[in-house]
Amino acid sequence: MLLRHYTRWSVLGLVGWVCVSATAQENPQLKTMVVTATRDATALEELTSDNTLISREDIEASGGRTLTEVLSRQAGIMMSSNGGLGKSSNMYIRGTDSRHVLLLIDGVRYGSATTGQPNWDTIPLEMVDHIEVLKGPASALYGSDAVGGVVHIFTRKAEKGFTPYGSVTVGSYGHSEWAAGLRGGDETWSYALGAQTQTETGFSATNRRVGSSYNPDDDGFDQNSLNASLGYRLSRHVQLKASVLQSRGSTEYDNRATSDDDRIDFDTRVQQIGVDVQVTERWKTEVQLASSSDKSTTINSSTTYFNTAKEQLQWLNHVQTAWGVAEAGAETSREMVDSTTNYAVTDRTIASAFVGLHGSAQAHSWQVNARQDRNSQFGTANTQVAGYGYRFNSEWRSHVSYGTSFKAPTFNQLYFPGFGNAALVPEKGTNQEAALTYDWGRSSLTWTYYYNRISDYIGSNASFVSINTPAARMEGNTVALDGESDDWAWHAAVDFVDARNEQNGLYLARRPTSQLTANVSRKLGLWRMGASVLAANESYDDAANTKTLGGYGVVDLFASYRVRKDWSLEGRLNNVGDKFYQTALGYNQPGRSLYLTLRYLP
Repeated sequence: MLLRHYTRWSVLGLVGWVCVSATAQENPQLKTMVVTATRDATALEELTSDNTLISREDIEASGGRTLTEVLSRQAGIMMSSNGGLGKSSNMYIRGTDSRHVLLLIDGVRYGSATTGQPNWDTIPLEMVDHIEVLKGPASALYGSDAVGGVVHIFTRKAEKGFTPYGSVTVGSYGHSEWAAGLRGGDETWSYALGAQTQTETGFSATNRRVGSSYNPDDDGFDQNSLNASLGYRLSRHVQLKASVLQSRGSTEYDNRATSDDDRIDFDTRVQQIGVDVQVTERWKTEVQLASSSDKSTTINSSTTYFNTAKEQLQWLNHVQTAWGVAEAGAETSREMVDSTTNYAVTDRTIASAFVGLHGSAQAHSWQVNARQDRNSQFGTANTQVAGYGYRFNSEWRSHVSYGTSFKAPTFNQLYFPGFGNAALVPEKGTNQEAALTYDWGRSSLTWTYYYNRISDYIGSNASFVSINTPAARMEGNTVALDGESDDWAWHAAVDFVDARNEQNGLYLARRPTSQLTANVSRKLGLWRMGASVLAANESYDDAANTKTLGGYGVVDLFASYRVRKDWSLEGRLNNVGDKFYQTALGYNQPGRSLYLTLRYLP
């Protein structure tokens, strides 16, 4: 309750301050383009869905050391983590499960077929150029997994000329990291190559509340990553492209109180080749052949492994029409499992076809999409989404949307010995959304309401066996403020989320009922300084709502000084108050920690 009052007054104060500072701004806001929401480059203000764009500058200025930490500072997103750097974590968009979030890397689906969700902690941040987040169901665009939303990572790509870059970071918990790369190209060839390595001795991932596996020693992490892309323009109308992202490393974790740490070795790989063809002035076609793999090997008294892979062939067409951009395409994919654990079924295929239309005219914008997925295990699933936006004047705009979604059970939910249930059926969801935005100068204030109901929601019984329950619902409101001036930039968001199992009325685990995120930064000569706040209400660690996770608030500080034209020195002080808090019961989060980075970027 205290957090509710705190967040409301904080946002009102920020809104008032921004309104005063923005009255002198007269420059019109440039259109920002994103592609995930429609599968085609579209201006943010013309979309009929809720979207967030996180730039490279935002990533560097954030207090987040991992992808989940960066994302959790955005409106509508919450996270939980089982310890420090490299430990497993979960991402909740609008109260949905982590397995309800689709992760794309340069358009390629990435995630484990056994757990049904990405390994968020193996994605190296230095390889990321920018991130787009689509909130709300997107199964009509991307099929299964996209029940709560889509996180789309765009890795660093080529640019004309020649641009090297590099950075070195040292910090608390024995943290050290370096990254280097180069980008270049001309009218015919383009290329990019980057590498990153990081290591950390860490801190104890667990505390006494975790139970018998508590071990107070430090739990380390190391990672080596490589990103490469290549493009070749055959002609003015035909371009070939290829890219690969690979990350390998290991992380320590506590499993027994009186022994050395167990270790998980991981290997993540995402790769694709494709061709873009401008067939006519109005028709563009794209073909992409891609694969992703998620491999993990657990080493303790014995060795076990879970290797999963996804293969994908996609054909997508964009056609300019009098009513907007029409899209049509087809996709075939295969999911495979190879493990020391015995799964009754180890692969399945999905054949998909989809169509869509999006456009805008004067004050109106619209989007409709439909998709059919044929799963070799579960048959046919049809999904749709329709949205409409209207701009009342230069300051006020709104949108409404309705969408359906589905999620196929994971291989763990179906077949894991002792816990799987082969009789499970896919989850099916419906979502309504309404939003109102006020724009002024280069600032915006947006209120969003959503109601998402997932029938045949997959939970577990008292014996931890996966079962279909009648339904779960996620209802909430988000108020988000974003803006910038010549010297200042700011963001603030308050989320109120009611995520429950309809069968018993209990809250879904690890979803705070309210959360505040805010950050502000200022450029002052050669300096750039900023601060961010993350505050969350209490939640429950279990589906029975018997174990409480306390609310918390943390403050992070950031400063950057441009030493020379191409060189900058950055400092981040996270968790300034050294707050002890948990997002998963029995697992620690970082205390006060300092990181210094020397960065070279022409």
